[in-house]
This record gives sequence, structure tokens and C-alpha cells, in this order.
Amino acid sequence: MENKMFSAQVDLDDFMPASDKEKEYMVQMRPSTTFFKDGVKRLLKNKVATVCFFIIVIITLAAIIIPIVWPYSYDQMLGMTPGKPVDNSFNNLAPFKYGRSEMRRIANGETVIPHIFGTDAQGRDYFIRVVYGTRISLAVGFFASIIVLIIGMTVGSVAGYCGGAVDLVIMRIVDIIYSLPDMLMVILLSSVLKVVMEGALDGTVLAKIGSNIISLFIVFGVLYWVSMARLIRGQILSLREQEYVLAARAAGAPGKWIILKHLIPNCFSVIIISTALQIPSAIFTESYLSFLGLGVNAPMPSLGSLASDALNGITSYPYRLIIPAIVISLIVLSLNLFGDGLRDAFDPKLNA
Repeated sequence: MENKMFSAQVDLDDFMPASDKEKEYMVQMRPSTTFFKDGVKRLLKNKVATVCFFIIVIITLAAIIIPIVWPYSYDQMLGMTPGKPVDNSFNNLAPFKYGRSEMRRIANGETVIPHIFGTDAQGRDYFIRVVYGTRISLAVGFFASIIVLIIGMTVGSVAGYCGGAVDLVIMRIVDIIYSLPDMLMVILLSSVLKVVMEGALDGTVLAKIGSNIISLFIVFGVLYWVSMARLIRGQILSLREQEYVLAARAAGAPGKWIILKHLIPNCFSVIIISTALQIPSAIFTESYLSFLGLGVNAPMPSLGSLASDALNGITSYPYRLIIPAIVISLIVLSLNLFGDGLRDAFDPKLNA
């Protein structure tokens, strides 16, 4: 045995093919995956971001489904019935209280859905107004972020890929917009557009949306795309010198094809993260504009307009201010924490 150990002869038994069982034991193949799957796995490990994601989903589903099944509408004045005297008992009801006609229906054995958050000064169910206001705020935040994404991604990718004079002109425009005071310009633009568009939407499909919401979208399209554009431009500048881009240029690929097929897909992680963080900013902007009376048109509610209306009776009905304020805070906080989780999960630099 000792002589065999120090022998120069080759042991042919060491070169026998391994059996299937030995291969399974020795070779542990990792299942194939993608960048997106890896990012999702890292995101799910972040408990705070996962909880915030489910909170956002629950709030969104509630804002969509509840108005469909709820017996009251956001503009229904419960104490006013055509051909009958006004019933003031529905005005300023406390939570889970009923008006006189509802009390009679309950006494007759009928089932009446309670007013969970009471009613406002005009006898409208406050719960459905909060739910509908949440729907409006989420919709405005989502669509405003889409507008910012489209404009910022287009301008940033063109500036980053073209470079030279095109990049210089675009970036100077971005610097000018950056130098403007955001709050002042938002308020001024919203006020001017509200006056300009007054009556212009009558008889169109946009009349129900209201001039204020259209003005709000225009404000986002004019002012809030610059951050996205600068971010995308920086990514494109670092990617356009990669070998696969040079190979595509050498093969005669046009610039538009290179941007759409090579550069933008490689910026998806940054685009997703920036868009997720833009939504709470848009919701907050809509809320304070509605609080100032420059948001949605009455009687359509939003969380900001509900908080503004609640100031008139803050000493008697403080919960009317607290409830929309809590909903705004919960939505914005959840979206911000979820956006931070997306950044931690999908940013390659943080996971290098």
C-alpha cells in the first residue's frame, strides 16, 4: 500500500466514469435566473418594503372596489330628496350615527349601512368621500408619474446619446427649469391654466375630469420631468461607450434603434426606481394644490380638498382632518419605503 502511494504509475481506477448518483452528489447546478428574478428575491427579503407593497395594493384595491359596492356616492346629499322637505339630521353626523329617516328604517327591521366616518356639513357620507379621494389622489399620482417618465426618458435618452450641441442645449433648458422655485411656479401655472381652460372643456370627454386636473397634469409635464431626464442622461452617457453599442453602430444600426433596443432596457432598474419614488411626490403635490383650492373641481373630492374643507369645523369635528391626513401620510410613507426597497433590490451598484 505504501509503495503504491509513492509509485509513479497511474491508477486507472481514478479515471473511471462517474455514475449518475456520484454526479448528482458532486455537481450542484444552480437554477437559471434573471436580473429581475434576483431583484424580486432581494425585495421580498426586505420585510419593510414587502409590507408597504401590500399596504399599497390593499389601499388601491379598496379605492377601486368600495365605490362600486357602497350604497352612497361621494356627491349624494342624504338629507335632500326631491319633493320632500330637507332633512337636516344627516348634516354633521358623528361616526356610526344615523339620520332620522334611517332610524325609522332600522325600527322597521330594514338593514342600513352605517356612516363609518359620519357625514359632512352637507350630509354626504364621509367614508365614501375619503375612499373616492384616495382613488383620485392615486390616479393623479400614477398618471402624473407616467407623464414625467415619458418626457424625462425621451429627453434624457436623446441628450445622452447625441451629446454635443444637442446635449448642451437640452441641459441648459433643464438648468433653467431647475432654477425656478418649484412651489411658486406650480401655484402660478395652476392658477393661470385654471383661468385659461375655464369653459374650454365644456361638451368634451374631459369635462368630467375638470380643468384643474388637466392643469395639474400640464404642470407635471412642464416642471417635474427634469430630474428624470438628468438621471436617464447620466445612465446613457455611461452606457453609450460600451462594446455592444459600438458594435451596433459599426453594423449600421440607427440611433433610435440603439436607444430603444440597447440603452433604455439597460436603464430599466433606474427607471423603475425613479418612477416609484415619483408617485408619492406627485400625490403630495396634488394634495397640497387641492388643499389650496387648485386641485380637483368640487364636488369631486381628493384627500387634499377634504383636509382643506375640514378646517372649517376643526374644533367640532377634528377627525375630518385627521382621517385624510393619516391616509395621505400612509400612502406617501408606504410608497417612499417601497421605492427605497426597489432601489436596494435593483440597483446593481448596491448589490455589487
